[in-house]
Amino acid sequence: MTHSHHLPLPLAAESAEIPAPPGPLSRLVSLDAFRGFIMFWIVGGSALMAAFQKLGGNPITDTIAQQLRHTDWQGLRFYDLIWPAFMLMTGLSLPFSYAKRSLHQTHGEILRRVLRRCVVLFLLGSLRESVKLNAPYLIELSSALQPIAIAYFAAFLLVRKTWQVQAAVGAFLLVGYGLALAPFGYARGANLVYYSDMAVLGRALPEGWGTAISTIPTIATTILGLLLGRLLMSPRSAGEKVRIVAAVGLAGVALGAALNPVVPVIQKLWTTSYGLASAGCSCLMFLFFYWVIDVRGLRRWAFPFVVIGMNAVAIYMAGSLIPLRRIIGIFTTPLAAGLGPFGALFQAVAVLAVEWLILYWMYRRKIFLTG
Repeated sequence: MTHSHHLPLPLAAESAEIPAPPGPLSRLVSLDAFRGFIMFWIVGGSALMAAFQKLGGNPITDTIAQQLRHTDWQGLRFYDLIWPAFMLMTGLSLPFSYAKRSLHQTHGEILRRVLRRCVVLFLLGSLRESVKLNAPYLIELSSALQPIAIAYFAAFLLVRKTWQVQAAVGAFLLVGYGLALAPFGYARGANLVYYSDMAVLGRALPEGWGTAISTIPTIATTILGLLLGRLLMSPRSAGEKVRIVAAVGLAGVALGAALNPVVPVIQKLWTTSYGLASAGCSCLMFLFFYWVIDVRGLRRWAFPFVVIGMNAVAIYMAGSLIPLRRIIGIFTTPLAAGLGPFGALFQAVAVLAVEWLILYWMYRRKIFLTG
């Protein structure tokens, strides 16, 4: 357990090149809230919507429920944005945490801290997947924790570079990866991502995709977050920051859509069109939280999400390591049985409530698990 700031790995990162934010090095409350919003759907929000659907379908719940399932292969739904959103947030937190740490630590000290935490996060990913799959897996990059660890360290290595260098590296990774994928095509079970996993790991995921080389373009999304973090720390006006983030987000969505006929949007391969479109959508989602919370100052509504977001690693790991749903079910199942069609909804609300109260208890005591 450590006390910390931004997740994943609220580490430090940035140098004198990056302007200090106006006023104290305060947290971006919008980033905590955005992280909590994304985690909400993972830890119980999806189950909540599934329970609503059981009460009888309607266009609203049907649409939301569909968005809470990954696309089978080509296309883009909300659930396909969860991983890119975390990669973006990983980069966004970096300039803030680095600037804060650099007040008291040298770059070398921060680097060692970052490396240690990246190793811990990678191993937490190993532990989570090993428990989930009931077999030891040191490397399982389909879990977000391991790609986050790799991308975070890569982004940290760029933290003192100019924004032009950072942007160039991000573009190179995304374009280079796209050019490597293209000759092999994008068919399920017949693509470079699948072949690479079979060659490197000796296995691939059942749906005909893999993760070894598709971790590379995730770094580009993290670098985009790094660039946005720099922007938010700059002395530019709030209005200007909002306009730039909006422009970046819309450009990503437009470029991804334009590429789709040639390079299909496929989350499981992290195609270049998917990388652009998903990063653009993630920017726009974050922008909503930033504009409402940090620009307009409307914060109270977001507090439930902030509580989740400040301990996202804890609740993410707990989902695999602690049979919380089963334990809660011991007490809720008898009651749910008497509620008819509302039983599933009652159980879903109970799980979310208990999870949130545990996180609130940790929040009140300033216990933040960051790896």
